[in-house]
Amino acid sequence: MALGPPPEGERLQKVLARAGFGSRRICEELISDGRVTVNGVEAELGRRVDVTHDQIEVDSVPVGVLPGLVYYLLNKPEGVLTTASDPEGRPTVLDLVPPEPRVFSVGRLDVGTEGLLILTNDGVLTQLLAHPSHGVEKEYLAEVRGLPSPRAVRALREGVVLSDGPTSPARVSLLSAGVLRIVINEGRNRQVRRMCEAVGHPVVRLVRTRIGPVSDRRLRPGEWRELDAEEVRELARAATPRPPTRAERRAAAQADRVPLDDG
Repeated sequence: MALGPPPEGERLQKVLARAGFGSRRICEELISDGRVTVNGVEAELGRRVDVTHDQIEVDSVPVGVLPGLVYYLLNKPEGVLTTASDPEGRPTVLDLVPPEPRVFSVGRLDVGTEGLLILTNDGVLTQLLAHPSHGVEKEYLAEVRGLPSPRAVRALREGVVLSDGPTSPARVSLLSAGVLRIVINEGRNRQVRRMCEAVGHPVVRLVRTRIGPVSDRRLRPGEWRELDAEEVRELARAATPRPPTRAERRAAAQADRVPLDDG
């Protein structure tokens, strides 16, 4: 009796193992525990997938599963453009990372801003991180002109009105004379610079120090490294919308009742 053609695609546990979730045995346990879905349906052991079309999630977090995906964390120097090329011949971030496979920056830093930037060829993660409604935190150190008053710091925290509308509340602290730590979850053009200018303290130097859960103080300007599998998963988790837990709602309500300090 002739056998039919073999099922198409790769075994799901093999795909998950290649994506960094552990050995195939561990990935089989993830599937058996009901933590993996394919196209929104809970997967079963033995499931085969087409990595070019199927949407795979682990614990409700989308997973990039195409072969050859890379993830770079770059410390962008001042004067380098966040573009693929420049007609004037100025240096770009792609000049600082390997030419193959071709990658793209997730978001942008303007030419005068330094700091952390993610470059990848993973379209799933790029869409997650770049989506404006997902609110992935970005942390900056801003050296500004003058000494911001408690009133100016409070205004940054509560939101300031820009030409494209009011900003969302930010976490802001004055680290030293003229140096602010600012954490935002929006991605507007030159937002931190415009916020500081709106309260009367233009930025002299701006450095992004964190993207979601990822930071690295060891990277020097112009240096890059690959993100490990856990960092990639943490980024995807940070960018995946989820309803707040009861504890988070309770903590947020309590925070609303605590007055802002003037630090």
